[in-house]
Amino acid sequence: MEKQFSEIASLIGDPVRARILWALLDGRAYTATELAIYADTSAQNISMHLNKLVKADLLSVESQGRHRYYNYSRPDIPYVIEAIANLVPGGSPAAKEQLNDEPVRYCRSCYDHIAGTVGVMLTDGLLKQEFIIKQDNNFDISPEGENWFSSIGTDISLLKKQKRSFARPCLDWSERRHHLGGALGAALLNQAIYNGWIRRMKDSRAMIVTGKGEQAFLEHFKINIKQQHVSR
Repeated sequence: MEKQFSEIASLIGDPVRARILWALLDGRAYTATELAIYADTSAQNISMHLNKLVKADLLSVESQGRHRYYNYSRPDIPYVIEAIANLVPGGSPAAKEQLNDEPVRYCRSCYDHIAGTVGVMLTDGLLKQEFIIKQDNNFDISPEGENWFSSIGTDISLLKKQKRSFARPCLDWSERRHHLGGALGAALLNQAIYNGWIRRMKDSRAMIVTGKGEQAFLEHFKINIKQQHVSR
């Protein structure tokens, strides 16, 4: 186990591979060319790094026409990447740069769920109304929560059949508190986008809370997103 852990840590710790894994946190699949540009390296070098990550089952690759797209191989991998970010000292240049990126800090995607200030506030709202309940190191959903999620178009029975965590706390690197992850967190993001509460920003993990979203979050989650954003 120690040997395997060391090998995985070494894979993730390489600067180019770390940038590849970080880039994928926005929930989209990328081609080798796009990842090479992001990691500022050559096509030959990115190919070598991608092959290592695929071989280690950290990434998967899917062919679409002439292109090959890379993404995480399992939904638990982005949780590991996000958790590692919490190890960055708060006073380091990297941490200060990220924390000064107001749009990313305020509302962003953490792979397939909502993170940042907004993600933490939404999770707090669900907990306060007991739509979700903290149990040990996981979240569970209450009968009232099932009814509420059904009211916004989420089929809880289908979510529970997925081969991934149903609802889990994900430690937010900018807030240092938990937001909602797992299949339930992904469903919440999908519904928020579908209902026009949130919009993705181009070429960024940051997301915009719309005026419709501010009203919906106040109505459904009992949280004043607009007031919180003004006070920051």
